[in-house]
Amino acid sequence: MNYLWEKFNIKTFSAETIVFVDGEYQPELSTLPNDLKIAKKYELPVHIIYVGEIAGENEINIEILAENQKVFLTEKITTKKPAFLNIFIKNTGKNSEFFGKTLVQNYGQLKIDIFCEHKGENTGLFIENRVIAHSNSDTKLSGIVKIEPNTVGCRSDMIFSALAAPDAKIQFSPAQKIECPPDSAGHSANLWRPTEPQIQYLRESGLSSIEVKTVLEEAFTNFD
Repeated sequence: MNYLWEKFNIKTFSAETIVFVDGEYQPELSTLPNDLKIAKKYELPVHIIYVGEIAGENEINIEILAENQKVFLTEKITTKKPAFLNIFIKNTGKNSEFFGKTLVQNYGQLKIDIFCEHKGENTGLFIENRVIAHSNSDTKLSGIVKIEPNTVGCRSDMIFSALAAPDAKIQFSPAQKIECPPDSAGHSANLWRPTEPQIQYLRESGLSSIEVKTVLEEAFTNFD
């Protein structure tokens, strides 16, 4: 998996993998077939990796049927041409957890719709989306987490955040639809901007304007 680190700066870990590059399944980088319906319990977590450049209409459809299974989704994508991405996540497996982290570099027009469903007891759905919205870009992110009736003990969170150029357009719409009292449920959206003292400190450290921009982007994109 050194290829993913060197080209996409993707941290991998001990897991069963399903890898897509530029929207195409990569069998040589994957340990599982191109099937995002997780019906079997694996000893290791399942790590779905979706990286590269996308354009036009795209879809990721994940369903967790196995109990006690952890599933991770890492997305690191770039858009230069108009792109639309539908993400469906359904967690039916009792005591199973899903962790999704998305990082987007948007240079054009991008719309992402995320639909998540708790359909089993004690399930977890945790989604974090970060967008670097470059000059003249247009970004629309909408997402909803639905907690179905009789799915006790659920935990979920959906977070949208952006580092945006002054002329970039941003529209965020995260939500929860709760039909059974959860253990926890939250959603949030925020626009991250560096403060003037932060910028000044970096400039006084001898960094050029381009280097300051790079450092700030790296700080924003660090999920750890």
